[in-house]
Amino acid sequence: MRGSATDSLSTPGHRHLRRAAVPLASAALLLPLLGAAPAQSTTAGSSAHRLQQAFAGAAAEYHVPQSVLLAVSYLQSRWDWHGGAPSVTGGYGPMHLTDARTAIAATEHLAEGREDARGDGSRPAVRPTIKVPAESRLPARLTTLPKAAQLTGRPAAELRTDPAANVAGGAALLAAAQKQLGEPLSTDPADWYAAVARFSGADDTATAAAYANDVYDVLRSGEERTTDDGQQVMLAAEPQLSADTAQLRRAGLRTLPTDGIECPKSVSCEAVWAPYAQFGNNNYGNHDLGDRPASQRIRYIVIHDTEGTWDGVLNLIQDPTYVSWNYTVRSTDGLIAQHVKAKDVAWHAGNWYVNAASIGIEHEGFLADPDAWYTEAMYRSSARLVKYLARTYDIPLDREHILGHENVPGPTTSAIPGMHTDPGPYWDWRHYFELLGHPFKRTAGKRSDVVTILPEYAVNQPEYTGCTTSGEPCAAHGSSEVRLYADHDTGAPLIKDIGLGKDPTIDVNDISSRVSTGQQYAVAGRWGDWTAIWYLGQKAWFRDPPEEPTAVPARGLLVTPRKGLTSVPVYGRAYPEKEAYPAGVPVQSVVPLPYTVPAGQRYVAGDVVPGEYDYSVTFTTDSHRVVVGKDLYYEIQYGHRVGFVRAADVTLVGSAD
Repeated sequence: MRGSATDSLSTPGHRHLRRAAVPLASAALLLPLLGAAPAQSTTAGSSAHRLQQAFAGAAAEYHVPQSVLLAVSYLQSRWDWHGGAPSVTGGYGPMHLTDARTAIAATEHLAEGREDARGDGSRPAVRPTIKVPAESRLPARLTTLPKAAQLTGRPAAELRTDPAANVAGGAALLAAAQKQLGEPLSTDPADWYAAVARFSGADDTATAAAYANDVYDVLRSGEERTTDDGQQVMLAAEPQLSADTAQLRRAGLRTLPTDGIECPKSVSCEAVWAPYAQFGNNNYGNHDLGDRPASQRIRYIVIHDTEGTWDGVLNLIQDPTYVSWNYTVRSTDGLIAQHVKAKDVAWHAGNWYVNAASIGIEHEGFLADPDAWYTEAMYRSSARLVKYLARTYDIPLDREHILGHENVPGPTTSAIPGMHTDPGPYWDWRHYFELLGHPFKRTAGKRSDVVTILPEYAVNQPEYTGCTTSGEPCAAHGSSEVRLYADHDTGAPLIKDIGLGKDPTIDVNDISSRVSTGQQYAVAGRWGDWTAIWYLGQKAWFRDPPEEPTAVPARGLLVTPRKGLTSVPVYGRAYPEKEAYPAGVPVQSVVPLPYTVPAGQRYVAGDVVPGEYDYSVTFTTDSHRVVVGKDLYYEIQYGHRVGFVRAADVTLVGSAD
């Protein structure tokens, strides 16, 4: 969804809700985060090894193995400082010590919007009814920084603003957990499994164990990297390390309600089911019952961010008058909640064709807050879930099938301006696909006419505006996205998306002139340090200097208009031809979007798919039917969003190497 804190209720692209809105002030129950201004790092100009020394000093002071402290910090933050800004759950510094009271923002973004998340226009705009408790209590996992301040005797402000103090606070918390468990302050990392599990803040055995297992995976593999503020940190590998996992049975944690969940064993997952309920005039929510993959193939996984925090999001998913998605992933520890079975169709993507063929995963986070960073625990948990789903439903692990919500096309021309833009430019697609085991890389020679967008996340920092105030610059931050121009000059106009009906901007929610990591495009030209691609029917240029490349050569299949055609239409959904519809199922119009593929242009093709329509607009399922046509379509990477072209309109060609 869109994420700008300045977006009003009339701004297109927010999640669509279902009935009269309660006052926005009531959204405080959602435990909103986290708009505190970033603190200034105290490490500016310091030695590149100061953080490594801080880990050594804290480990010695609190009698925690340095390797354990380093591995926990890596899973929390990958040792990054984030300029002192809090994460989406109010976590500060390398140890991600949480202080949600200090970081709470004024409003939640989930309460805004006008987009039809179901994506077929069959239902009106909706808003949730939210029951607000008199007192909102913060769980212990969101208040670890004040506790660390008490244990170390240091002011909380120091733990928020000084990386060394932050590391000491993390060491103190680990030592305190070890003592509470009745375990010795051993020098052997194998003896700290339960304390690491408790450090996660999880109150259940499965989540705590999944977190600890990730930490011990880091201990066994080792890590080495330069952080976002130039610190060089190393953790030596201990491949033979075996943790004492039996400790966790004595930790007194609860057992999660699993109740038929569909998750891999390598993550922690609980059941928080979305309701399937009717409330008059054949109006119902908040998803459709189905029989996938028997009735239709699951082709896509759609990555979202919540624009709200965990507790409030779980309240919303249980409202039958709201919309739905299949899973939510928590930031602090990677806990996953499942809401809708894979066989059923959730209302999440704003395009019914995509909904009917996809699984939607929400991640606790905010698009327009570059420093409300995602934790490594969240990325790893999400990646394990996606690998499991991809394996189960035979979904390729590439950017044609693992879509951001921002890559889902508008189903009709009128829907285009209201489509969502999450998870946005600050989601690290490069790292995510490394965790998926399918890293993006060069796959062709330098003369290839296809490229994969692949900037270095940390150093790629295009300017954005509108994160907090319309027109005002966002904080400088690493990004997965690369900006496009009408010529090989940063002074040239930005590429325009005619479907949006307005001039392009560098607003954080304006995707008209941006490409994203992992997306593939056909090369349209080269000029010095610049590369041109075919994009939205235009030649679009981006900077691609050899010393700091933003794309790599790739192989792929391309579509181009058949000989004799001056252009071919682009569609937002691949619906069947009218002859395919049986009696009782209304024929769906197949109307193109305002886009075309002109003769001479080429676009990278993904799947070839039959026209398909899931007729599910009634509460009772006896009339539900999946209609499959004979017409075939190619999914193509057309702009920032994907699109569809009829196979009969185009010729398929291989890329040149």
